[in-house]
Amino acid sequence: MSLSEAGRPLAVLVVEDDAILRLHALDIVEEAGFTAIEAKNADEAIAILESRSDIALLFTDVNMPGSMDGLKLAQAVRNRWPPIKIVVVSGHVQWIRTRCRRTADSSASRSRLRR
Repeated sequence: MSLSEAGRPLAVLVVEDDAILRLHALDIVEEAGFTAIEAKNADEAIAILESRSDIALLFTDVNMPGSMDGLKLAQAVRNRWPPIKIVVVSGHVQWIRTRCRRTADSSASRSRLRR
């Protein structure tokens, strides 16, 4: 069991809009010995984080409906709750590859311009 300094299981906030994937992630978190807390979107996650002080890890999907996606949620959590560890995941491999390729291409272009 993964325990906090107070001897209680560490809490993991799982943020996933797809109910089946969310339930599967919650099961995995609980089987690993953590306390699993769920949110359907970033707005719910922020509300939970504002009301609880025991969240040790944020596990969030990238693509979600609502006011912010998982990347923006991760940034908001990093800014407001720096001690919380963050894991960002996505099942949309092609989207991630495209975004990373665009970022790499943009960085390479900026690098060539600086020379």
